[in-house]
Parts: sequence; C-alpha cells; structure tokens
Amino acid sequence: MLRGPAALSLFALWLGSVHGSADLPMCTESDYHFEYTQCDVLGSRWRVAIPNKVETCSGLPDPVKGTQCTFTCKEGEYLDMQSQQCQKCAAGTYSLGTGVAFDEWDSLPSGFVSHGVTTNEDSANTNCSNSTWTPQGEYIASNTDECTAALSYAVNLKQPGSLTFEYLYPDSNIYFEFFVQSEQCQSRENGVQWMTVSEKNWNTYRTELSNGNNVLYWRTSAFALHNRVVKPVLLRNIQISGVAYTSECFHCKPGTHSAQPGSAHCDPCPPNSYSNKGATVCHECENDQYALAGSGSCKPRPACKNSDYFYTHTPCDAEGKTQLMYKWIAPKICNETADGAVTLPASGNKQSCPPCNPGFFMSNSTCQACPEGHYSNGTDCSECPVGTEPVTEFEYKWWNTMPANMKSSVFRQGYSEFEQNTAWEVAGDYIYTTPAEQDTDYMTLMLNVPGYRQPHAAAMDTQTEFSRISFVFETVCAADCKLYFLAGSSRWYNDEMEHWTGSAEKQSYSYVILSNRTLSFTWLFQRTEQFNAERKYSADIAKIYSIHITNVMGGVASRCRRCALPSGVETSACVPCPQGHYMVNGTGECRRCPPNTFIRSSYSVGPEACIQCGPNLKPNKAHTACLSDCELDLRAGGGAPPLHYDFSPLSNVTGSHGGPRFTNRGVRYFTHFNVALCGAESRTPASCLDNVTESGREVKGYICQSTMVPSGIRSQSLVSSLPFLIGDSLIGVTTETTLDGISSPDRLFPSAPGRPDIIFYYKSSDVTQACKQGRAAAVRLRCNPAVTATDHITLPSTNCSEGTCDGCTFHFLWESQHACPLCTRDHYKPIVSECAQGIQRTTYVWKEHVQCYGGESLPAQTVNACVNLDFWLKFGVLTGAIAALLLILISCYFWKKTRRLEYKYSKLMMSSGDTECKLPAADSCAIMEGEDAEDELMDLTRKSFFTKMKAFSRERTSDGFDSVPLKSSSSHQQRRVDDSDEDEFGT
Repeated sequence: MLRGPAALSLFALWLGSVHGSADLPMCTESDYHFEYTQCDVLGSRWRVAIPNKVETCSGLPDPVKGTQCTFTCKEGEYLDMQSQQCQKCAAGTYSLGTGVAFDEWDSLPSGFVSHGVTTNEDSANTNCSNSTWTPQGEYIASNTDECTAALSYAVNLKQPGSLTFEYLYPDSNIYFEFFVQSEQCQSRENGVQWMTVSEKNWNTYRTELSNGNNVLYWRTSAFALHNRVVKPVLLRNIQISGVAYTSECFHCKPGTHSAQPGSAHCDPCPPNSYSNKGATVCHECENDQYALAGSGSCKPRPACKNSDYFYTHTPCDAEGKTQLMYKWIAPKICNETADGAVTLPASGNKQSCPPCNPGFFMSNSTCQACPEGHYSNGTDCSECPVGTEPVTEFEYKWWNTMPANMKSSVFRQGYSEFEQNTAWEVAGDYIYTTPAEQDTDYMTLMLNVPGYRQPHAAAMDTQTEFSRISFVFETVCAADCKLYFLAGSSRWYNDEMEHWTGSAEKQSYSYVILSNRTLSFTWLFQRTEQFNAERKYSADIAKIYSIHITNVMGGVASRCRRCALPSGVETSACVPCPQGHYMVNGTGECRRCPPNTFIRSSYSVGPEACIQCGPNLKPNKAHTACLSDCELDLRAGGGAPPLHYDFSPLSNVTGSHGGPRFTNRGVRYFTHFNVALCGAESRTPASCLDNVTESGREVKGYICQSTMVPSGIRSQSLVSSLPFLIGDSLIGVTTETTLDGISSPDRLFPSAPGRPDIIFYYKSSDVTQACKQGRAAAVRLRCNPAVTATDHITLPSTNCSEGTCDGCTFHFLWESQHACPLCTRDHYKPIVSECAQGIQRTTYVWKEHVQCYGGESLPAQTVNACVNLDFWLKFGVLTGAIAALLLILISCYFWKKTRRLEYKYSKLMMSSGDTECKLPAADSCAIMEGEDAEDELMDLTRKSFFTKMKAFSRERTSDGFDSVPLKSSSSHQQRRVDDSDEDEFGT
C-alpha cells in the first residue's frame, strides 16, 4: 500500500499510460499489478493498476474504490487484488493472514537492510563495509569483528501487533541489542533491549508493536580481545503481526510441506524423507539413503563404524548385577550391510554393580541416601557419635545410574525435528559423552545444588569459602574439540570458568565458591566448530571420573567431624569453637590460637589450623583473616629512630588503567584496575562489573581487573567486560621484594638509591588453567613529596604493559606524598642567627634529602635576647688587667719575704766566723725584738726596687755570698745586735 507522494505518483503514472502512444499494445494481466493508495481521513482508498515496466503497454484498468483500511485476512489466506477478496493459499504455500514471517535465509529477504559502521571514533580508518549480517540458510548470522553491524526492517501496521523472533547469543564478547524506532527515528516506549546471553540454547523474544510505521533494528558489536575467536549471534523465525493483509502466499521451504489449502505454516518432513520448495508432500528416501528431519534431499548411508553406537548400563537387579547394553546412535544413518560395516555388539552381558557413592547405601538394588545425622562409605549407614556432626557433600565416583540432581541434554544450533535427550551416559567408572547427530552439537551435563551450608566463621568475613567443587576429567579428540566448565546462579545465567581445547590427559580441576549464589554447574563438550554434513568425529569423547562438591545443603555424608561441645553438657548438639580457637585432635576441647594468627574455620582441627599473619598485619576481631589498618612502623638501620607511615589517605578505592591497546581491527580498549589498598573489615572493597550482559557479573576484593572499551553502541559510551579478581586477601606489607612466593623485582620500577619502597602483597583464590596457584599482586608505595594526587598508579614497562609479565602476578607502582613516613623532630634542624642589637633568631629547616610528609610540622621561628661581642671584649680586657695586677702584687709579696730570709741568713753567716764550734748562750728575748725593729728600720731606709736590684748584683762577694752593708752606730748598739744574733742562733 502506498501513501503520500507515492500515491500521487500512481495517479500520474496511470494518467500517463492513458494518454500514452496509441501504438502500444493493450496491457494484459501479466503486464501490471495492483496497489492501494494511502487511506484518507474517512478510511477509504483506491486500487490502482501499476505497470510492471513503463511504456510497454497501454489500456491499464481504471482506478476503482478499494476495501476499507480496516480490512484484514485470516491465517492461511491472502488478498486477491483482482477481486479484492480473501482467498485461501494453495497447497504448498502458507500465510499468516495479518502477519509476515521470515524463516528462509538463503538470501536477505526483501525489505531487510544490513550495513556495518565503525564502533567508535578511534577506528575511523577501519573499513566496516563488509561487516554485515550474513544469511546462512536456516538463520542469519551477525558479524564477529569490531565493527557495528545493523540489521533493519521497516513495516507499516494497520493495527497494534507484535514481533517474535528466535536468537542464539552464546558469546558475551558480542554486545547484542534490539530496539524499535518510528520513521522519524524516534525510539518506541520499550526502548533499547539488551539481549540475554543464551549460552547454548535458542531463546525466543517477543515485543508489542504499535500501529503505524515501525523500523526494527538488530545491532551487534564484537570485541575480539587477545585474538580470541568470537561466536556470532544467530537470528531465525522472525514473525510480525498487525499488517493489514498479505497479497501473496509464501512457498514452503525445502524440507517442509503443506498438504491442505489455507495453511498457516508448513510442516517439516519426517526423518528419511525430503521435499523441494513449495512441496505438498514429502518423498521417501531410497533404502541405501537417509535424511534427517526437515531435509531437502537424501544422502547415501555410510558404512557403520564403531563410533556409530554407544554402550550403557541397566539398573542393578536383585542379584547386584547390571547388564551392558549397546545402542545405535539415533537417528541411525549408517548401513550395516555395506562393505566393511560393523554390526552392533550383543547386549545383555552381566557385570557386578559398582558400589554406591559415599553417603549412600544399597536398598532394594538401588542406592539410597543415608538419613540425616548418619554417614556411609557406600555400604551401610552409621550414626555420627556424640560430639561430631556429618560433613554434608556430594561425591560421585561410581556411575551406575545418573544422579537425580544431574541432567544431560544435546543442544543443536541448527533446526532438527529429532530430539536427542541423552548426551552423557554412565559407564561404571566414569560418565562419558555419546555420539551426536552433528559434530557441532553441544553435549550438555548440568548439576544443580539447593545451596550451601556456610562454615561457622564470622559473617563479616566475605572471603569465607562456602564450598568447593572438584572433578577429574579426560578428553580424547582427533579434532579441535572443546570442553567448557560453567558456573552460575541458574541454568540460564552461567559464566565460563574454564575451558580445555583438544585432547587433555586425566587431570583434576577445582573451583572455589565464595557466595551462596552459585547453584548450577554445567559441562559442555563440542567436537568441532566446523559444520560437516557427515559425522566425522563421533569417536571424540569427554570423560568425567568423579565430581566432589562440599558443604552442600541437603547433601549426604561420608564422614563425621569433631565439633566443640558446651562445657558440662552431655548432648550431641555441637557448637563451634570460639573465635580464634581450634579443636584439639580427637576431643571437643577448644584452644586459643597463638597471638597474631587467624583461623579460617571454627571447625579446624589441630594447632596447624592457626595461620600466622603476614608481616605488619593483624587479625580481625573474628580471627578469620589478617588486615592492615593502613599504618606501619618501620625500623631504620644504624640505630635511627623508627619511621611511622599512615596510608589512610590512599585507602579509598582507586582506579587506574594502562595505555590504550588495539585489536586486529584497530578498536581501542583499556585494561582497567580498581585497587582497595588497606583498611578495616568495614572498608569498601574494589569491585569490577560486567555492565553489558544481563547477568551483571561482579567481583569484589582488594584488586580486580576489567576490560574497558570506548563504544559507540546505542546508550552505552563505555562498556566494561571480563571482570576477574587479582587479589582477595592481603598477605603482608614489607620492604622485602619477595613474600610467600610472590616476587616484586626492583627492575620493574627502577628508582634512585634512598628510602626503600613499601610493598603490599595480595593473593586471589581464583584458580585457572594458566594460573594453577591463583593470581597475585604486588603494589609498591613510593615516597614522592611532589605528587599530591592520590591516584598516581603506574604499570611496568612495555614488556609488562598490562601490569603482568606472566599473566598471573600483577605489579603496580603507587607514588604519593602520603607514601612518605610522617615527619618527626629528627627530620628538621635549627639554624641560629648572629646577635644583632641584643636580639638573636632561631629558624627551623628540613634536613637535606629528607623525605617525609604530614606528622609534626616545622616549629615557628623563635626570638631570644643576647649580648654582643663588644661587651664581652671589654669585659675580657678589664678582667685581664685586674688579673695581671693581682699577679704582680703577689709576686712582690713573695719577693719581699724571700729577701728577708736572705738577710737573716747572711747575718748569721757573718757572725759565726770566730765561734764556729761554740754555741752562744741565750741572752734575752729583747734582742729578738730589737732585731725586728732593726729590720724594719732597714726596710724603711732602702732605696727603690730597681736601684736595689742593681746594687745587689754589684755587692756579691767572691765567695758567693752577698755582702750586707751595715749602718754606722755606736758600739753599744753593735753589741746588742751581735748578742742578739748569738742568742738567736745559739739557742
């Protein structure tokens, strides 16, 4: 139906044909077709004849009044424009009546448009013209490169309708969106719909459409990071209802048929039959040929091989025997009579049944779970003794029947009427994959659990191990087979945890469950991604020998463990040991762990359960983990005082990313890291989120990584995907470059000699095939007072440009002024100025090459009174003069005393000349007195000091004695002197 300018052109074309050349032949029904004009305000329209080719004939029918705009046809009918009446579709065709359907994709159906554009502005030079949706027979496939591929279809609805389509969205590396716009490019109310990852099953999506013009968009953008192969999005069975009518019926596609007129759909042909396009019946294949359900042709049957059958076991009988049964793979396509063909081995061989799995016992030839509070090794159940409790788990190592909580199925990308329900079969010692109808089929095994019983540890410890699943497996492949292991909250929301490609030797794999959300586990085995018309790799198999999952609610027990009992109470009800205690072997006694240790579970037994905290860490209140309070005391060498660090300003979650990287198609992406350095238990952890898929997977811990892609995807400017944990526990803070097997070489972040870096070491419990010991990280804190920002985190050189050199250990350098030790009095020194005008100033400055921040600040300048140099000079001269004078006076005094003694001695010697051997008699004391008077008189009559010195030098006699001059006096006076001397010395 046409409207607006198109309707006017119809009339112009019809008028031109009426007034055209009379030489043109008359038009026949094959030369033209009918179309309706746009409806007017009264709901009326006209039917106009349109020539198939311009100016090829004349005499077109005149326009006639058309049907009302509300006119519709039923399913299986079409509108005959000649009679303007609804007619039934012929056999071999079908119609939806008021809808259209697209289920054939040999080529792009009329009305569909596909084109590719660049994902973001950084890829402007990328050629995306060939990045489109590609028809592939049963479905249409999206692009798998870094371009954005859009598939659009415009439809005009006369009444509100709906859209239904099926899609397969197996890879989260593609961002798949669907939205509806009006012809003015305005979004409908439902907006953009991010499609849910469908894992390995076709999903059905339905949405309501309003009347009027609707433009449907399917858009994808792939990001093939690390050269990873991306799986495309597949679309099929697009159906739209709400159109006024359809003017033609659709032919049944090959492999389908409609036997009756007026069919609303075509039925697929059964196995071993085929049909051509528009068929009314299906034709049987010849005896030496076969065809799968819905086939358009038959193929020769190949000779039967050993890979065309499989074996299984029957349930145990009353005698404890099981029968080995052989079955052909359904549908059977091989020929047993062809040359070189094998025949099906005989079934019914009896074998002894394997024992029951731990926690079960044999009852009426079947394995039953032991009652609650009991345990079993697979034979008889026993009650747990007093002071113990059963360890609930699931352990499957004997495979006689499929466990009740496990289910196998086959997922097939293409259409098939045949439903193969058995993908994994039990084989006694193991469970294995059976051959499939197609080599590209996914052989699915799913295990569901009701939940987990959290160990009795502190609820604040978010890193408590809820459970652990371990399994032993093996793959034997001749092609590029893959075994996937998925874990998620349900069968529809699973994430890939690990995968193995090609043949893999018998090995074990473990996955730690840290939350109660993980309730479903899935194993997928695909023999090849390359589609082959014939089965070539049916002999490729995957085997699982055992599956063990711990701490399961509703599980069974193979053993009992000791638990602590309340003192003085005899009961079988167990209570956990107090926080920070362990249980003594073989008893219910609890003992405290040594200081500075932690314990992961209150049911841990033996002193070895107490784990020493790493350097500079302290246990939390629950003694379930070791933490850093963001403070550190570091002892310096050489007797220097210890250094105190405070990293609290760096404790908030900080983001960092490496330099831009590019995929093979030039799309830019970043490796983004979030770091939560330290802090108490209530700290905000670093988290990384997948913000594209509806699963919204989020990881939390100390350090995590995600891939950030600047994107031009509708309503999403930056997408984050592939999150994983690098560190979920802190194991130590030290200056050493190696701790607990984690190395942080100095060569990764060279620095000038000086204060050492402080290194935080982290570990993650996530174990992968590449990192069998888990991931680890080392964050170096380097003191740099010039860096004021709190997010200056850098990665190593280009050799380890994504933060890691081996993919398992990540390295970071965090420079900041807050990484310096706190300043103390030892970091500054005083400088005293000269005394000027009686004032002296003292200024405090930092010592040379000091590196500290915060803490104690520099003291303010001080001012003190002082005395200058002139005062002290004058004081010194005066003091020296006084001291010299005192010295002279003392010298004179002692000289005088010496002269007096010399004088007395001289007199004695002179008077003893005649009486050398005769002692004089004593006379009287008056003589002594007279002598003293005379001495004083002599002193008064002496000359000056210098004159006496000169005279003294001249008066020395030849015998060495000084001559003493005597005064002139009377003889009486002389006698008195002599008598006095004699009396003095005689006495």
